[in-house]
Amino acid sequence: MFIFPAIIVVAAVLFIYYKVAILKSNDEIIQHYFNAKARICLGTFVLAFGINQYIFYKTQLSLFIGIIFIILGGLQLYRGVMEAKHYRSEWRRLNPSE
Repeated sequence: MFIFPAIIVVAAVLFIYYKVAILKSNDEIIQHYFNAKARICLGTFVLAFGINQYIFYKTQLSLFIGIIFIILGGLQLYRGVMEAKHYRSEWRRLNPSE
């Protein structure tokens, strides 16, 4: 299974990209939006890591650890999506001409 390691690497790179983009931005709403996008990448990373660990090892211990990672990754992913939707609509409300 090559798909989960690829997702893990892409999510880690995008997480770092969005965290650096926060430092480059001066607008507070844009910073919150980038932080939400980074949270989505972190959730995707943890979720894919949990699935990959169980597929790779296939033991009962890796199943329990994988379930914990899947739950935590899913929560991070859900919160990131909700925050990104909120800050995207706030930016559109404050900047209607763009």
